[in-house]
Amino acid sequence: MAGNSFGQLFRVTTAGESHGAGNVVIVDGCPAGLELSEADLQPDLDRRRPGQSKIVTQRQEPDTAEILSGVFEGKTTGTPIAVLIRNKDQRSRDYSDIKDKYRPGHADYTFDAKFGARDYRGGGRSSARETSVRVAAGAIAKKLLREKFGVNIIGYVTQVGPIIAPVDDPAGVTLEQVEATPVRCADPAKADEMIKLIEQLRSEQDSIGGVAEICASGVPAGWGEPVFDKLKADLGKAMFTLPAVLGVEYGAGFGVATMRGTENNDVFTRGEGGRIVTETNRHGGMLGGISSGMPIVLRCAVKPTSSLPQEQRTVTRAGESTTISTKGRHDPCLLPRFIPMAEAMVALVLADHAMRQAAQQSLHV
Repeated sequence: MAGNSFGQLFRVTTAGESHGAGNVVIVDGCPAGLELSEADLQPDLDRRRPGQSKIVTQRQEPDTAEILSGVFEGKTTGTPIAVLIRNKDQRSRDYSDIKDKYRPGHADYTFDAKFGARDYRGGGRSSARETSVRVAAGAIAKKLLREKFGVNIIGYVTQVGPIIAPVDDPAGVTLEQVEATPVRCADPAKADEMIKLIEQLRSEQDSIGGVAEICASGVPAGWGEPVFDKLKADLGKAMFTLPAVLGVEYGAGFGVATMRGTENNDVFTRGEGGRIVTETNRHGGMLGGISSGMPIVLRCAVKPTSSLPQEQRTVTRAGESTTISTKGRHDPCLLPRFIPMAEAMVALVLADHAMRQAAQQSLHV
């Protein structure tokens, strides 16, 4: 089946399901000589793993990465890197009574429509469990970007339901600020409000959505292509490959709809060291599909968790009316664990375009 690979020169391919033996990713195109071990992957995997706090799913998965190839004597060899993450805490019995029912908000029906069959255990291939190995691959990309190009990527929650915590300086947000609360919001007061709301929704057997913002600082000007492979287009696709994402915007986003050109345009000026910069960053770090050297800032609208313990109306595979409730362990809000997933996908796109830019520059005559 097509569609399991992402990227061109820095390319990843994933395989695995929610309740299978495990998930695996092959990273092809990572340059040789990058110091790498499982310890480099584990911090982001710990940020994504279930069971890390009381406001996320209580499925207990250590998400321990095993590097199977592509690393020798502590450094990448330039050959494909294979990473395996085994599943340890599957409870397939939680799904046995819904195998012939379609869960609202899930891909159950569309999988049946496409393949004529589906893995009903936790959503199978469409489960967010698959993103564990994307986060492992993203950790490799983040290290490459940080050490070879000086790029830093940070994500954080800016909204849960009606509670909004805007960030004035995305490039100034630190990992320590984000990790200070389990909801991964950089504003401590707003984070407390978000946690209370999530706990309330959990007690009501419901869920809530929100917004995540991701900032990549240190990206040099010139990455991306002018037409079909615009950097903003590839980042948009990357975000939409993640489960539960229903909207993506960058820079001022939909706010530009009410602006005049004189309000929206970012004025160019000379910055530190004579570098060309803009006084504001409503363009979100990309112009004409190419990075401008300003921080890349994008936001994702993430829907509420579709799996709910309370009964909902639905139909069976035969089209008969029935009700359904999902007994498995689920996040009342996806945002806290979404952050490392989004960071990983941004990193994969930027690593790919970094490699493409380096290849183009090597051909300059």
